[in-house]
Amino acid sequence: MSGSSAIDGPAATASDGVNYTPGELDRDATFYIAGHRGLVGSAIKRKLEAEGFENVVGKSSSELDLKDRDAVFGYMAETKPKYVVLAAAKVGGILANSTYPVDFLSDNVRIQVNVLDAALANDVERVAFLGSSCIYPKFAAQPIREDSLLTGHLEETNDAYAIAKIAGILHTQAVRRQYGLPWISAMPTNLYGPNDNFSPKGSHVLPALIRRYDEAARAGAQSVTNWGTGTPRREFLHADDMADAVLHLLEHYDGPEQVNVGTGTDVTIREIAETIGGVVGFKGETEWDTSKPDGTPQKLLDVSKLAEAGWRSKIGLEEGLERTVAWYREHVDTIRQ
Repeated sequence: MSGSSAIDGPAATASDGVNYTPGELDRDATFYIAGHRGLVGSAIKRKLEAEGFENVVGKSSSELDLKDRDAVFGYMAETKPKYVVLAAAKVGGILANSTYPVDFLSDNVRIQVNVLDAALANDVERVAFLGSSCIYPKFAAQPIREDSLLTGHLEETNDAYAIAKIAGILHTQAVRRQYGLPWISAMPTNLYGPNDNFSPKGSHVLPALIRRYDEAARAGAQSVTNWGTGTPRREFLHADDMADAVLHLLEHYDGPEQVNVGTGTDVTIREIAETIGGVVGFKGETEWDTSKPDGTPQKLLDVSKLAEAGWRSKIGLEEGLERTVAWYREHVDTIRQ
């Protein structure tokens, strides 16, 4: 291992506790967002800048490959951030996760290990690791509590991605135990909004539906066909709400357990499809290909820990969808394909 890749963090402590009192973050300090151009990272960047942070930094994947350990260590040593949010990840829907499990496991583990190790080596005070609600067992009791983690089998269609994210949570907890640093993890529900991935083959369910129904509406199509039965229930959170929650947690929460971030309410895939169809003006029929997988039957997060920390979502689903569809239509020629 080269010198730039070695971990040289603060002296290890014998305690599992972290002596830290959350409070307002320094608006003048360097704040690095890993993944600042993605769905979540771009929302966090907008939020921080709106809140008066003067030195928010980030690099695109073409400028800095987070899978390149030496490059990540070099960038972190150069910028010396006081705060880091790890929002970068290789993400995708059921089809992408099922087709490329090695990529989703390998790429995400490397990204996480490199960024977290580099943050440790450069004495980053506060880190927020962002995961995904897919970390929880496929048949976890609903709504899903944080202590459901590692209590059952994962959903098979995205288990590789989930394992990578679980590793990130444990990595963050291990830093707390070994080095006493106040690093935290937040697990969002299904997110949507500006800068999402609307690719037909690589996107999550909501952006995929927006694209499908918008294209059908523009073409005057008589029908749209969706995967599965439409009966699974999903919870959706606008990325701007997620960004607001991340900053709130950094300033108000400190603890080893990951915090669920969501709305506390869910809808069926059939209901969300009907709502999107209405927003885009689709007049045709919706058909369901029941030969395709549904995925997890329900995935609703228990957000009581988040509520105890003083935060609740503000953007309603229909409002969020209208804003997202408007953004999609404005950027349809330049978005990720």
